Amino acid sequence: MKIAVPTEIKPREGRVALVPDSVSQLVNHGHEVFIQSGAGELSGYSNEQYELQGAKILPDAKAVYNTGQLIVKVKEPVGPELSLLRADHLLFSYLHLAALPELTQQLCDIGLKAIGFETVQTANGQLPLLAPMSDIAGRLAVQIGTHLLHSSMGGRGVLLGGVPAAPRGKVVILGGGIAGGNAAHLAADLGAEVVVFDRNRDKMAGMRALGNNVTALYPYPSAIAEHIRNADLLIGAVLLVGQKAPHLVSEQDVAGMQKGSVIIDISVDQGGCIETTRPTTYEEPTFVKHGVTHFGVTNMPGAVPRTASQSLSASLIPWLLQLADAPDKLSEALQKGVNIDAGEIIHPALK
Repeated sequence: MKIAVPTEIKPREGRVALVPDSVSQLVNHGHEVFIQSGAGELSGYSNEQYELQGAKILPDAKAVYNTGQLIVKVKEPVGPELSLLRADHLLFSYLHLAALPELTQQLCDIGLKAIGFETVQTANGQLPLLAPMSDIAGRLAVQIGTHLLHSSMGGRGVLLGGVPAAPRGKVVILGGGIAGGNAAHLAADLGAEVVVFDRNRDKMAGMRALGNNVTALYPYPSAIAEHIRNADLLIGAVLLVGQKAPHLVSEQDVAGMQKGSVIIDISVDQGGCIETTRPTTYEEPTFVKHGVTHFGVTNMPGAVPRTASQSLSASLIPWLLQLADAPDKLSEALQKGVNIDAGEIIHPALK
């Protein structure tokens, strides 16, 4: 199998799907790996490092797409990438098509098979290729939120952990999964007052176990509205596999929040779980609505490309080997990841 890795072209997206050490494993299985020149630079990996592991460097995106059979990238194809895709390509990347109907139709029109990292699902319900980026996005949400609360950024001027004679800041998190759990862990370690909403009792118990400053509640609309009114930082981390995220917070709720508070909606890839959320990029990451700073960057882990690339690549290898070794005999988990095939929408959530 000819496996091709293009350079990501989204604004300030420095991740690369495969780090050099992962290339040798694919080559040792008899596959050819082609890397676009400079694809790993922003993650700290040179062309020479890839060549030492057996990869072949190609000069540009056109050469990469022309050569490759299996296209492995981080984010969904955008702009000029779409014209380079062919019906005989197998595309393997994050797709998040539930929030992108136009892209869904374009991929159907091309006629290729597209497998979304985020919809590969094991028999026990785990999402092994979404998990590594959820780890990072959850932690980044607190780091970024902490910074946006500074008065110099237009925030309330609140230190989340508080100090003697000053109260702790309050963080409200919608969703106690991997992203929400990581956010809760970091916010709790900072000393903030943390409230996590989730429907699953085991997840609620896990959140409470983080410390006495963490409360876990069922997401009744009235309870969410009550707690976000005095929140300093609201983090959306709701996930329904392959589906558009439901709105748990209305615009009216946002209008009732404290001026200078911050919203970070990790669910923005799937449409966002907060009504006032809209996608942004790292070039213009925030906007203000009803006096509340909103952060809606759709590729949050792109801010830490070296860490993110290492984590993603390690998770990808076993699944990529399965796919490259037997592309016509997908495991059940990979089959669940198929979003589009030969012009048809396959994933039930997209239908």
